[in-house]
Amino acid sequence: MLKFRIMVRKLFQKYVVDALSHMALGLFCSLILGLIIGQIAKIPALDFLLPIASALSATSQLVGACIGLAIAMGLKSDMLVTISSAVVGAIGYKFGGPVGSYLAVILGAEVGGLISKKTPVDIILTPMVTIVVGGLFAQYCCSPINDFMVYLGSLVNSATELNPFFMGIVVATIVGCALTLPISSAALCIMLQIDGLAAGAATAGCCAQMIGFAVISYKDNGVGGLVSQGIGTSMLQIGNIARKPIIWLAPTLTSAIMGPISTMIFEMKNTPIGAGMGTAGLVGPIDTYATMSATTPSGLLIAEIIGLYIVAPAIICYLIHILMVRRGWVKAGDMKLNKG
Repeated sequence: MLKFRIMVRKLFQKYVVDALSHMALGLFCSLILGLIIGQIAKIPALDFLLPIASALSATSQLVGACIGLAIAMGLKSDMLVTISSAVVGAIGYKFGGPVGSYLAVILGAEVGGLISKKTPVDIILTPMVTIVVGGLFAQYCCSPINDFMVYLGSLVNSATELNPFFMGIVVATIVGCALTLPISSAALCIMLQIDGLAAGAATAGCCAQMIGFAVISYKDNGVGGLVSQGIGTSMLQIGNIARKPIIWLAPTLTSAIMGPISTMIFEMKNTPIGAGMGTAGLVGPIDTYATMSATTPSGLLIAEIIGLYIVAPAIICYLIHILMVRRGWVKAGDMKLNKG
């Protein structure tokens, strides 16, 4: 039984934690970066960046190639398998979107790895096996799997529209926690195609985690910690959370509070691309602005974004943290980041 648990833990670490985390890097270096460049390109003097943004759009198979390359690196595949996985990722993206790339690359890379460096014609056989196995799986299996994931996402989107209070809490809390955990909230939202009010709640939940941890750990980590967590990632705290889980309570409660405020009061909306990013690289706020700017005056929208995504979670999380400190649940040094 112990051996089985160890095996399951290793498989989960490899195919869920490592693969999804690296998939998020691939998404950031392509699709999400394309979104940021697209917003910058709207400045008249910088419109020459539009072709680059277009090449990195959601319909571009370059996104799949980046996902494939990143996942193969996360799996620590051999060189030929890693390079071939870029092709598999593009094929998977064509037939099944991001989830197609994810599944096809894992299968192709693992099968390709079985024969890598074991034959005299390795340079031909390894890429061929990797691409054919991953490509065939993508062609025949990834489309229905992607359709099912999108269907699940549509249920979440519809449920949030019908019950914005309850679903606002659920979506903001789950996606916010996923952002802090060593898995990818961005990949999750993109694979499920979370959008509309649900995406707004997800963004609020993610921002609450990042801004919350940045503010309440300021005494432990200073300006460097404020910036690295506030516009970087709250995942930096995962080691401290493992040692003392109670430190996660304030940001998580803040996520739960901000979710229904987002869905019911401000009615914030976003797209799948920005939903799981929070304030990382300011992608969440930027995508919210791009999504809502056509229907909301710019000045009001900017004020709402700053208030909901930065100011409110900072204040709420800090107040909860103060109560926890007074009760002795959290102490100085509990959220100290390892600079080594």
